[in-house]
Amino acid sequence: MEPLPDLATLSLPEIARLVEEQRLPPVDQWNPQHCGDSEMRIAADGTWFHQGSPIGRPTMVRLFSTILRREPDGGYVLVTPVEKLTIAVDDAPFVAVEMKAEGDGPESRLAFRLNTGDLVTAGRDHPLRFAPAGGPDGHDAPHPYLHVRGTIGAGLEALVARSVYYDLAERAIASGDAAPGIWSDGAFFPFAPAAA
Repeated sequence: MEPLPDLATLSLPEIARLVEEQRLPPVDQWNPQHCGDSEMRIAADGTWFHQGSPIGRPTMVRLFSTILRREPDGGYVLVTPVEKLTIAVDDAPFVAVEMKAEGDGPESRLAFRLNTGDLVTAGRDHPLRFAPAGGPDGHDAPHPYLHVRGTIGAGLEALVARSVYYDLAERAIASGDAAPGIWSDGAFFPFAPAAA
């Protein structure tokens, strides 16, 4: 696999081009029989484990992440054309560890680098959502998630790292919008879920 580019040196058009070039296996088209448990787990901090030991090779994690799929029952599997193995996921399968922002208000565009090196630009196809505070990490702030791939609401997400969340909150405060939230690629993402 190619080395990861430095997000800080890329413009958003360059990031968009790299995202377009990402070719992922068609895991949604593969339907082999379930073959068992992979004995793998993705921790809440994004660390991948096999049989209780961290996977230390980033290229292996990146490779496995390309064959990850969320099932209709909410579980996760690693899938190939001939094999499907369960994988445990503590929170979200990815972590958004870095953000690059350009523009202000409705003209903003936010690109995120995931712990696997994938690049995702938030927008209608990749919405941000903010789960209520009080999650398993003990933080009293909302937990932001970025849709990465698959069906929105039932696909793969990235937990936005706490440091990146603080950058989002700073942008929201600076924007002065009536409702706290964040803009990216023409879409507005409120910090609080809509009332039912």
